[in-house]
Amino acid sequence: MLRRVPHTYVIVFFLILISAVATWFVPGGEYVSAAGADAVSATPVFVEAESNPQTWQVFAAMFKGFEKQAGIIIFILMIGGAFWIMNDSRAIDVGIRSFLKFTTRLDRFAFMRKIGTGNMVIVLIMLMFSVFGAVFGMSEETIAFIIILVPLAISMGYDSITGVSMVFVAAGLGFAGAVLNPFTIGIAQGLAGLPLFSGFEYRLFSWFVINIAGISYILWYAIKVRRNPKMSPVYEDDAYWREHLHLKDDEEEQATFKSAWITWGLTLTALVIFSLFYPETTLVIGGGEGITWYFIPVITLAFAITGFVSLRKSSPVFVLNLLAYTIVFLIVGVMGYHWYIQEIAALFFAMGILSGVAMNRSADNITKLFLEGAKDIMSAALIVGLAGGIIVILEDGRIIHTILHAMASGMSDMGDVSSVAIMYVIQTFINVVIPSGSAKAALTMPIMAPFSDLIGISRQATVMAFQFGDGFTNMITPTSGVLIGVLGVAKIPYMKWAKWIAPLILILVILGFLLLIPTVTMQLNGF
Repeated sequence: MLRRVPHTYVIVFFLILISAVATWFVPGGEYVSAAGADAVSATPVFVEAESNPQTWQVFAAMFKGFEKQAGIIIFILMIGGAFWIMNDSRAIDVGIRSFLKFTTRLDRFAFMRKIGTGNMVIVLIMLMFSVFGAVFGMSEETIAFIIILVPLAISMGYDSITGVSMVFVAAGLGFAGAVLNPFTIGIAQGLAGLPLFSGFEYRLFSWFVINIAGISYILWYAIKVRRNPKMSPVYEDDAYWREHLHLKDDEEEQATFKSAWITWGLTLTALVIFSLFYPETTLVIGGGEGITWYFIPVITLAFAITGFVSLRKSSPVFVLNLLAYTIVFLIVGVMGYHWYIQEIAALFFAMGILSGVAMNRSADNITKLFLEGAKDIMSAALIVGLAGGIIVILEDGRIIHTILHAMASGMSDMGDVSSVAIMYVIQTFINVVIPSGSAKAALTMPIMAPFSDLIGISRQATVMAFQFGDGFTNMITPTSGVLIGVLGVAKIPYMKWAKWIAPLILILVILGFLLLIPTVTMQLNGF
């Protein structure tokens, strides 16, 4: 008889207890600037600090975790409520049916039958999200796409793990092989005193290699599951999604309500006004100068046309059109106006309300649907707060810097390959307790960059070690609020996910080490 896997809440709380125990045995310490608080670029010096063992604080960790992760928690609740309103329109079901009909028509071509239409869909979607991860560090934003791609994957004969992989793992691959990510590469190179996004060529090569390995693994798994769905470790968990798939037409899906035309007109008016205030937008890719063009007016014109055409079909098709433009504005907002989860949550919230109005739902009915959606996704929000408690205990216990100092001190008197490998291990380990790439760059690069000069390793290689160490374990560490949020939305138990993705993480970690070797043994541009 198989042992029952503990609930995710139990696992995370157990990690909080382990962290609290560690604060009793690991001495306290912190890094301070040797040249004063204003000298940001100065090399930090480690000093001992009074330890702060954690006891009853484990019970307050969830409260503090909620404070720490408040943005992601509210983001999840608003996304869940908004999509529940939209799902009531059956728009995603309409889109999935249309997509499946399209892929069926593609199967008429011998070439598509040979490579597999489903395989092509997985590869294209993963490449798109990987580019997003590599260029602007897509992470929290992936939560919003889970509700779309998990039902799509299941309707195509795959499972929820495949759906999560198409967006979250793909963005993680891009994040690890980042080429122009300003939140990791930009900050790390700035702190290391390197030209912004230098070493582009080798990073691009690494991105290709990492994606080939990652996507190949996902395809191998997806093909296996499609042949025998019961081989999926989440086959029983996916019953939730199978029950919520509605792949048969109903009368309401063929109707166009007068309220949908009003919604189109009001939305178009708002976009026209927005276009007048922002006629030109500069989309910044990485840290470059960006591309300036009339993006908002052009998108507004396109919405006017496609909105009119979709309304000629039905209100659910118009809601699907709203979803498409919501995603378009998400991309423009992130790359052009530095939007983050607050603006993205507001964008999807507006989409949810507009979807309800377009389907002729009353205000009370829209409110009820939103609350049902928030309730359905509440467990995902709660686990994010609980996971944040792990970081709170480690920070309040003042042991994170001590652990970093102990590991960094063990790198002296080693060869180049061994030194960069140890840097890689350190960054990978730290990412388990500090999932934020920006925070980890600010903490470790002022220490690692000068140290690399002393042992004869290029600072660029040090940044690469940070990049790989920061990226891969994001897809498995339980301290990542994004991962826990994604799994909560997808209804995937953490232990099943960890067991499934562990082989892929091992492959990627080894691959990362192999990609680091040329940075210290070859003459590479920018290194």
